Amino acid sequence: MPEETLLAFDFGEKKIGIAIGNTLTRQARPLEIIFSEERAVRFGRIAALLEEWHPQRVVVGLALASDGGDQPATARCRRFANQLNGRFGLDVVLVDERGSSMEAQELLGTNAPDDAMAAAVILQRYLDALP
Repeated sequence: MPEETLLAFDFGEKKIGIAIGNTLTRQARPLEIIFSEERAVRFGRIAALLEEWHPQRVVVGLALASDGGDQPATARCRRFANQLNGRFGLDVVLVDERGSSMEAQELLGTNAPDDAMAAAVILQRYLDALP
């Protein structure tokens, strides 16, 4: 498998956590949090990050219910993933995000905003599942 740079998104209506990683090191790390509910601000910052990092693929956390079924946030995550694909023409992979925020809080050990760390957890799950 050729080396790929990846960005991951922990999508929320109030903020979006972003992480970066690559398939060579198979390591993910938190990058930043977009603190805005305005679509233009969000996609403007995402466009800048895509220009800076040139990812070959993006990963979006898929919010699922505890039983693995859909919940109200599931459709919003899918819509966000479709928007990334449509606006930027990138391959988008959806990854189950259940428990990622709790795992991020454990890793941080604080009550600081955990969205970027949650995105790193989601991305690390994707990297760990690669052959």
